[in-house]
Amino acid sequence: MDKKFAPHIEELTKALGNISRSTIEAELELLLKYRVPIGEAKRSILKKFQNDSLVTKKVKDLAIGDKGVVLEVRILDIKEKDVNLRGDSATIFSGVLADETGLCSFTSWKTISLNPGDAVRIRNATVRAWHNRAEVNIGVRSEVELLEDTYLPDISELSVTPVKKLDEVGYSDMFVSSVAAVIELYHRDVNVKGKDLTIIEGVMADETSRLPFVSWSLLDGVDIGTILRFEDASVSMYRGVPSIHLNESTSVHIVGAEERLPFTFASVNVPPKPLPIGDVLQNEGMFDVSVEGNVVSVRPGSGVITRCPECNRVIMKDTCRSHGVVEGVQDMRIKLILDDGTGSLLVMLNRELSEIVYGKTLQESESIMGKAMSANVVYDDMKHILTGHYLGVRGNTSKIEYGVTFVAKSVWAPSGNLGERVSVLLERLEGVE
Repeated sequence: MDKKFAPHIEELTKALGNISRSTIEAELELLLKYRVPIGEAKRSILKKFQNDSLVTKKVKDLAIGDKGVVLEVRILDIKEKDVNLRGDSATIFSGVLADETGLCSFTSWKTISLNPGDAVRIRNATVRAWHNRAEVNIGVRSEVELLEDTYLPDISELSVTPVKKLDEVGYSDMFVSSVAAVIELYHRDVNVKGKDLTIIEGVMADETSRLPFVSWSLLDGVDIGTILRFEDASVSMYRGVPSIHLNESTSVHIVGAEERLPFTFASVNVPPKPLPIGDVLQNEGMFDVSVEGNVVSVRPGSGVITRCPECNRVIMKDTCRSHGVVEGVQDMRIKLILDDGTGSLLVMLNRELSEIVYGKTLQESESIMGKAMSANVVYDDMKHILTGHYLGVRGNTSKIEYGVTFVAKSVWAPSGNLGERVSVLLERLEGVE
């Protein structure tokens, strides 16, 4: 097809997010063949495919990058704001919307006349990342319809902070209440807007999961082993992992020993049990989890590397994309693919863990490279030594554009025998054809 139509195809592909580019191109080519003007052809394609491209979702199921989304929600908060877009002033509308599954921020780039409490159907919205969260974008091609009769709960009910287990906390939670035990705790001095503060950071856990937390005020009487009941804590997201923030508006109480709970400090202060890799791949991000599997591949980029001393990025020929020519710092890492039969996962090992599993230090590896006069000799040696080995890793996961990445904090060789591993795998695969 003539390249001059490429911008029109690109525009239609963006507007019809769930319709393939090849389908749009074929449809446009057919219409142009019959001498339909390009403007009319584009309107015809939009009209034909728009309904097919739309997907109805609940708030909790929204994912960054979604297009053509249909939502039935209630407006909890809305504000009008004047902004500067490419030198031109514009008015946008932003706020918070919700359904029975959760809350989400939104921005409308078109004029909408809505008030808190209004129930609406939003069609053809997109979802973008904003402050590490999913945010609904209402564009010029989106439609907003007021709903008279709706199943949606009242605004007073939707505004109540939900009580959740830690494994239920996610993108659709801006505030949460829960009960959890403090299993890690330390103090850190920070400077916020010129003011020196001491904050508390750590990890809390219940019987379902564990999450990092931050307290912006000192917690009297709280230490490792304390069980807390907190209400109206804010939730921040980083690489798909929620973090609990206890601030001035959060109510925090120490749970007494007389109260019966489904967990104790001792029961949750244990290493996490290995999860099937297939389950890990279904999550946007997970905190402090472990997996086990066979090393099926050691990826390029493993071995001795050079980092920028300013931003820690991997650099080539002592040149950083952000800081120009720098005196690089030598480092070591291993990028390996771990597979347990339910899925495969990219695992990143830092220098310390790489030296453990490879069996050679950074200095020894540099010596090998010098003697061989080859930058790839260490990478090739890593592939020879590690491929086929069975490893366990513990750390955090995050989902990026190219899939899920596991950043390991510890690594080990599991002691279980092959028969046990086969039995576990057969149990996982039972009923799968």
